[in-house]
Amino acid sequence: MWTKDRDQKGADMDIEDLEPRNAVAKPKDLSGWNIEDLEEYVKRMHSEIARAEAMIQSKHNVSSVADSLFKL
Repeated sequence: MWTKDRDQKGADMDIEDLEPRNAVAKPKDLSGWNIEDLEEYVKRMHSEIARAEAMIQSKHNVSSVADSLFKL
């Protein structure tokens, strides 16, 4: 682990810093979950998907605006 003495930026380095940022997460073992917990989990996942899709749309909109500005 880096210390402040060795790191020029003064921040500590964690092992997570060495792992890929887009690593695929291992699927959760759902076999022990009850039906209510599974249904709640699915609702949370749908909400997270909707949030990600909204962010994608927002980024497309920003990109479109930027493209139109530079194509004058």
